[in-house]
Amino acid sequence: MSELKRIFVKGGILSPNELKQIIHHAKSLGLDALHFGSRQDIILPAHIENSNGSEIVNKKNFNTVADTDLQNIVCSYVSADIFPSTTWLNGSTYLYILESFKHQPKIKINITDPEQGLTPLFSGELNFIASPHEDYWYLHLNLSHWEEPVYYPVLIYSWDISKISQAIEETCRDAEDVEELFLLVNDIVEANNRTIEKELIVPYKPFPYYEGMNKMGIKQYWLGLYWRNNKYYLNFLKEFCDFCLENRIGKICITPWKSFIVKGIPTESKLLLEKFLGKSGINVRHSLLELNWHLPVADEEALALKKFIVMNFDQNDISTYGLTFAIVTRATRKIYFTSIVIEKNKVPDMMKQYTVRPTYNVLFSEKFDPNSQKYQIYAQDVDQIELPGLLMELSKLYFEQLGENEDDGPSHKEDEAPEKKQVHQCSNCLTVYDTDFGDSLNEILPGTSFEDLPDDYLCSVCASAKEAFIMATI
Repeated sequence: MSELKRIFVKGGILSPNELKQIIHHAKSLGLDALHFGSRQDIILPAHIENSNGSEIVNKKNFNTVADTDLQNIVCSYVSADIFPSTTWLNGSTYLYILESFKHQPKIKINITDPEQGLTPLFSGELNFIASPHEDYWYLHLNLSHWEEPVYYPVLIYSWDISKISQAIEETCRDAEDVEELFLLVNDIVEANNRTIEKELIVPYKPFPYYEGMNKMGIKQYWLGLYWRNNKYYLNFLKEFCDFCLENRIGKICITPWKSFIVKGIPTESKLLLEKFLGKSGINVRHSLLELNWHLPVADEEALALKKFIVMNFDQNDISTYGLTFAIVTRATRKIYFTSIVIEKNKVPDMMKQYTVRPTYNVLFSEKFDPNSQKYQIYAQDVDQIELPGLLMELSKLYFEQLGENEDDGPSHKEDEAPEKKQVHQCSNCLTVYDTDFGDSLNEILPGTSFEDLPDDYLCSVCASAKEAFIMATI
């Protein structure tokens, strides 16, 4: 990693023109490909052939991964409009929040929607997570000098996120706990906070499929592209940017899974794009077995191990739908964001002069939910040859327990009768008036009781008078 440089891309959001500029600079360094990082950034080998290229790099915020103290902001804008979302949260909100950041953060910041599953919620040090209240966010703190992650004691207003982030960055080293941090931040920032009424509960959702051409609304499509070796060749990317510009496609979004998504493709451009991808030899339907992996950038050993495991999965017809995997080197403090982690053990210093066969640990998250941030060991100090079998066992265990937890989705027990409620029903056409929903056709707001309806209220279907309604149980 010390030989790599990266470009910060706020929230992983680029215009085609911005990506073309990056491609131009990468080519000036003598490169033919670039990589995507797990924090929605762009990573390049530090191979500089001329002083002009070096000067451009410095002006464009390229930073050496190993020694920089700056961080990219991660956000789930990439999921907006294509995956489930919190009702009040849309793509414009992310763009406004990102634009409000006038400083380059030195701590990892995530700005995410708990309803989507593509962008990790807790992989940052400051994790802003959308609440049910419009324009308010939970703040989950996972600071390196604190023993345990904690939640900030109030909800954060959307337009305060950038200044509170900067204030926390400036004061967190002086605070021993979250209460002290809260007081220090309040001395610096005048914020429009809100009381937390309910603690954050993130329901488990299987990981979404994010590749290929997919319908988006009525007249548009979105495209997800993935390269198994994480080498995105510059010539193809330049042609792709030109296609986007010619077809009024304004944004290209990098995912945390070393892939990218393009939204808002006009229906009339779909066939042209499919022909372009086909002529370029681009595969847009990789096996689901190999999509949901998090690997270190430019780590050929990790890539070879992934190929070995995926080949074994394929030969044994194993399903991994909903699961995510990571290959990492064991560390003392590490934030994972996958269901299953393959952890390579470090070779002891006294053994480095010898050829030692690597060993691995296998971990899995509680209920196979990465958002639990609780991992338990399934196997320790195993050889590579044992890994496929162990992961297949875990896959079967995942499907055995799927649906047993309340958060997995609705479950109905035969011995439990559904909850009944009292409503008013029109005796002529059987239309139901439910206080919880009101009557939008008659401009009656939700929460209006039947008794509070005006005397001249009429059934929205058959126009019967209010007196025609009778009590009913549903």
